[in-house]
Amino acid sequence: MKKITTLLPGVFISLLTFLPGVYSQQPKLGLFTDHADIGNPIRHGSVIYDPQTQEYTMEGAGSNMWKSIDQFHFLWKKIKGDFIITATVRFIGKGVAGHRKIGIIARDKLTTDSRYADACVHGGMPLLTSLQYRLSDGDTTGQVIISSTHPTDILFQREGNLFTFSSAVFGENYKTVTKEVQLNDEVYAGLFICSHVDTVIEKAVFSNVRIIIPPKKDFRPYRDYIGSLLEIMDVQTGLRKIVHTDTGSIQGPNWTRDGKSLIVNSAAGLMYKFDIAGKSVSPINTGSAINNNNDHALSFDGKMIGLSNYVGNHVSTIFIMPVNGSSHPLKISSEDSGHSYFHSWSPDGKELLFTGFRKNQYDIWSINIATKKETQLTNLPTLDDGAEYSPDGKWIYFNSVRTGTMKIWRMKADGGHQEQVTFDEYNDWFPHFSPDGKWIVYLSFPKEIDPTTHPFYQKVYLRLMPTNGGVPKTIAYIFGGQGTINVPSWSPDSKKVAFVSNTADVWMP
Repeated sequence: MKKITTLLPGVFISLLTFLPGVYSQQPKLGLFTDHADIGNPIRHGSVIYDPQTQEYTMEGAGSNMWKSIDQFHFLWKKIKGDFIITATVRFIGKGVAGHRKIGIIARDKLTTDSRYADACVHGGMPLLTSLQYRLSDGDTTGQVIISSTHPTDILFQREGNLFTFSSAVFGENYKTVTKEVQLNDEVYAGLFICSHVDTVIEKAVFSNVRIIIPPKKDFRPYRDYIGSLLEIMDVQTGLRKIVHTDTGSIQGPNWTRDGKSLIVNSAAGLMYKFDIAGKSVSPINTGSAINNNNDHALSFDGKMIGLSNYVGNHVSTIFIMPVNGSSHPLKISSEDSGHSYFHSWSPDGKELLFTGFRKNQYDIWSINIATKKETQLTNLPTLDDGAEYSPDGKWIYFNSVRTGTMKIWRMKADGGHQEQVTFDEYNDWFPHFSPDGKWIVYLSFPKEIDPTTHPFYQKVYLRLMPTNGGVPKTIAYIFGGQGTINVPSWSPDSKKVAFVSNTADVWMP
């Protein structure tokens, strides 16, 4: 369900066309500007960027990054103000020194003794992951230890002079430490490798690298938008690839049943189809339904699409039409009944599930396409949302805040036997079944947010769990939220999912 908002005239004019972003980058280095050896190590480092996998392979030497002198190889970009950089990291080979290092760093200068803060992962024994820092030029290095494991996924964030380092082993949630370090407003920020032995070259691969520029502090939700990255991820490996970017807001990718395209909406209310192989974008004709939100889904056979379109006095109303578009989409719900936010087709194509505002509360409802008869399936004053049929049609999974935290629940198709499915501290939204019925992917928001909301531009987890229950596995660490995965977005072979992440500066890797 998308939050109700009154649109201002002209707000979305810049988003009425779906255009690729303007990219500031050198293709040979992906997201980054340049690379260099810092501290003049005996052996020189190198960087290879693979645009197909969007991975960076780095080699470097250097005696250490400690005390008052650093020697390492640095892949960098100048960044002004706040940022988040994330990466999946791994060393190649057993290595020579236990204190070989890789990670993400921000420093004032390219000199060997510059002030800095970093997210540092050691590659051998002793196991050590820490936020390292030098408070002034030439000072001795300090550190805040985060864990004694080899993480696969790391996040390094700057908020003013507060630096945050979060790390996790793939499948787990972040552990986090912070440190106040005063650096210049504009810093050199990027990836690094240090062998800890000046005569030895070590190698590492950085995958899933994202440079995220968050919205400004005066950001106004549903008025101001930052750029969007349309991504595809392998759910078993966690490897991600950006397939399209937009300087405005695109949301809610649906994967077509032939596996060839992704369907998204723009904040302007229009629908688009992105051809994955051809990397081309084309508008979808939705007739008079031109104020769509990010609640849309394909029928199980892939022939039809349902939309939530604002009509009249800005009331969300359900329409259906052929997946390739129609000048005359069929209205299913009535705006006179109240807001209807569409979420799922029944497997037989006869019923639709939606979140309906009826009797002054939001509940899960179904509606028969032929008769337009509505059936109430939940009845609580707290919010129930995001309902989706299981592929066999026996169950409906949804998210509910009835316990005080937004969690995933399920019920029988007739609304009976309602039971909780997830139980941890996070606010869980939008359960989506894999086509083979074996898995559910959903989005987890921080515990600090209002559980009745799913806001834009948060650090969120994409999580995976078996449909028969079990401990959820974190498979992606994303800056996104609203619009990231509101809709069913599995590939037809149940191996990948599509989603949207966000950054204020859009670079195409």
